Amino acid sequence: MLKRASCLVLSLCVSDPLAAQTTEAWQAPTLSITRYDEDWSDLADEEKRGHHWTGQFKYIPLTDDSWLSTGVEVRLRNENYANNLWGGADAPDDSYLWVRAMPYADLHIGVSDKLHARAFVQPIINYAVGVAPSASPIDQSRVDMLQSFAEIGVGPVMLRGGRQMLSLGTERLVGTRYGPNTPLAFDGLRGSASLGKGRRLDLFLLNPVQPGPGSFDDRTSETRKLWGAYAALPDLDLYYLGYRNRAARFGRLTGREERHSIGARSHGVRDDWHWNVEGVWQFGHYEGQRISAWTLGTEVGRMLSSLPLSPDATLRFNIVSGDRDSEDDNLGTFNALFPKGKYVGELSPVGPTNIVSLNPRISAPLGKGFSASIAAMAYWRYSRNDGVYDIPGNLIRAAGDSRARFIGKEVEATLAWQATAELELSTSLSLFAPGAFIRQTGPARTIAMTGLEANFRF
Repeated sequence: MLKRASCLVLSLCVSDPLAAQTTEAWQAPTLSITRYDEDWSDLADEEKRGHHWTGQFKYIPLTDDSWLSTGVEVRLRNENYANNLWGGADAPDDSYLWVRAMPYADLHIGVSDKLHARAFVQPIINYAVGVAPSASPIDQSRVDMLQSFAEIGVGPVMLRGGRQMLSLGTERLVGTRYGPNTPLAFDGLRGSASLGKGRRLDLFLLNPVQPGPGSFDDRTSETRKLWGAYAALPDLDLYYLGYRNRAARFGRLTGREERHSIGARSHGVRDDWHWNVEGVWQFGHYEGQRISAWTLGTEVGRMLSSLPLSPDATLRFNIVSGDRDSEDDNLGTFNALFPKGKYVGELSPVGPTNIVSLNPRISAPLGKGFSASIAAMAYWRYSRNDGVYDIPGNLIRAAGDSRARFIGKEVEATLAWQATAELELSTSLSLFAPGAFIRQTGPARTIAMTGLEANFRF
């Protein structure tokens, strides 16, 4: 779904820090991708609702103990690719437009001080124009229900049932697929308990939603299931994820996969430093093979406050295991399950499977709502006997007879402008030059991607 190496992103979207929506008397909550975890209850104070034009939509009083919150996202995104998949895609040169609108309504009913009920609905209207050779359901699902759930809360405990997006940690294993035109949702149950002092435990039993090409044809997956527990503590996350796929495909074999992931994530900010380090071990079985896979992702950064513009410099280094021997009874290929849609940057042809990657990045605010970043990426195969995969986990280059590890190198620059509190414009340019492995196994042209995105949110 990713396509060309010049990514000009002109994005009209509300950025996460809503500084422009701040007044001296009231600080608006951060807008989120999932939308349901925004807390607008403070706007019960009518005076605060008058601080910004969106206040009348974010808190609509219905009765003494019930209120409604509404909002919308409207996004336009143009992507243009030259030599997609190094010239090996069905349509290596492509230019298309994604259009989507995601309004939502969030009803809150306070039965008592310790008991509340909630209903959340978010339809999606999304279309694609010009995708070659044809648009997939990830490009467009036309008109469907993205999220629709009911929730009961008793004190610090919450139980939710229905269709919902799910974002865990930094979305290395479970994310919203926000970048592509059709986000990812799940059907099922989720329970949560707030344990105080920044501690929270989530339990869930879910099936991913399989989008269809037409209106109102998104369906609960009958082949894949996700369950697990996620504990968020101050500066530390611990989790277990169970996954089953009755139609998994690795290499030439299709069969039943049952995989268990145990992970830990350390993250935080100290003075000018910030870090995010995550490790995962996977075990299970797949068609008579024993699964043993792992990943280690590291991110360490520092704000250079002594320099003009106080830029932030970040270095990411990731290792993701691959299969060492396709003929034995062990499967070492890591499964990233449901990762974020644009994993490393706007152009991400290589997914988090069987790779070693290095990614330095520097970003800075430029003033007057502008910000910019520049990044470099380099990728190697972890195992010479395993190939290269895309973000969803599909094999895009088999190992063949190549013994080369180097996949390629990439550079990306982005520029964003927060025009208003609701509107962001951004642009990015990306180039991916193939390395020895790509040159030895098929087409090997430099990918170029440009894109324009416009996103309006409140």
